[in-house]
Amino acid sequence: MTHRKLKLGYFVLEGLNSFATTYYFYYFYFFMQQAFGFGNRANLCLAALNGGVYAVMSLWCGKFAERFGYFKALKAGFLIMMVALLVASQMHSATGQTVLMVVAVAGMCFTWPTLEALVSHDETPAGLQQMVGVYNVVWAGTGAIAYFSGGALIEKFGMSSLFYVPAGIQLVQLLLTIWLENRSALVQGTEPAAVPVQGDDEADEEFAAQPAAVARTFLRMAWLSNPFAYIAINTLVAVMPGLAGSLGLGTMAAGFCCSIWCFARLGAFCILWYWNGWHFRFGWLLGAYLALVGSFAVIMMVPKLWTLMLAQMLLGGALGLIYYSSLFYSMHGSEAKGEHGGIHEAAIGLGNFAGPALGAASIWAFPHVANSGAFAVSGLLLGGLGGLVIMWRRRTHA
Repeated sequence: MTHRKLKLGYFVLEGLNSFATTYYFYYFYFFMQQAFGFGNRANLCLAALNGGVYAVMSLWCGKFAERFGYFKALKAGFLIMMVALLVASQMHSATGQTVLMVVAVAGMCFTWPTLEALVSHDETPAGLQQMVGVYNVVWAGTGAIAYFSGGALIEKFGMSSLFYVPAGIQLVQLLLTIWLENRSALVQGTEPAAVPVQGDDEADEEFAAQPAAVARTFLRMAWLSNPFAYIAINTLVAVMPGLAGSLGLGTMAAGFCCSIWCFARLGAFCILWYWNGWHFRFGWLLGAYLALVGSFAVIMMVPKLWTLMLAQMLLGGALGLIYYSSLFYSMHGSEAKGEHGGIHEAAIGLGNFAGPALGAASIWAFPHVANSGAFAVSGLLLGGLGGLVIMWRRRTHA
């Protein structure tokens, strides 16, 4: 077995992880609504808690993976999530479900920084472009399938499938991780880890041509914009049960109609994988951010099914470029990839916390103001736009 074939195994782990975590965490809000009567404000509070834990734990878990090994981190993550979900399947209180959600989030934090590091490890610049491209397409594709089909699965097999399906997948992941760990030990030292791919020279020249200040600025802008993208994502996912209810959509229909942005993001990843014209181009990042703000506002404040579906197309494209930028610039030129992956994921966690927290606070403070949460989060997104522009203008002093 070669290093490249090992990476095929890592991509399988990634795809399974994306399906399992998307299915559980995206439909957890539907579960809390149906089982305990949670409305938008309560679900936004849950989403904020989710994001806060993810931000803190991702940093620590990225360092853990770098210090103690990638496979130990993966095994810990899959085992923690599996146990948490099996216990949650027997839990009948809102408090208990919330605590176990936090435990599952903590377990997930061991996985994403580690998987990002594994697929990026020992790659040339052009190889990194290939690996990040495959990585993004895999998790986005399986996540989109999970969100699209999750409502139908729940209606077919019952709400208990929210726990048993991901737990079963995590058992498979744990066994596959043990197998890959054994194969990796046999491969070590038998061949060079990095396998050059066509176009290495062009990629080397592209990155070498960037002034250090510009390269640092793009990394910082990506780290800024990606949390704001997740401000929008986690806010939308948390209020999706309420949006679906206002449009008369059941759980299955909500999965079909509200997952469009996931497929649009997947399409953007496919394009960005093969086309590198967006590298170090501020106009593309700025345009994506503007599209993010506009599409979020439309989805939240224009309660029509056709606007919901069309705006999701724009939202998905914007999210694709913003996320791709963050991960690509984070992995490029970093030796401690697990730690940098942790920073990338922690930034996502900050966004996952800030948007829902502000939305929940606005609904609490202004309960009689229509769309108070949507206005507040849209204003926060505009603040991020200002920060992006300021960073670009100051790039020569970075």
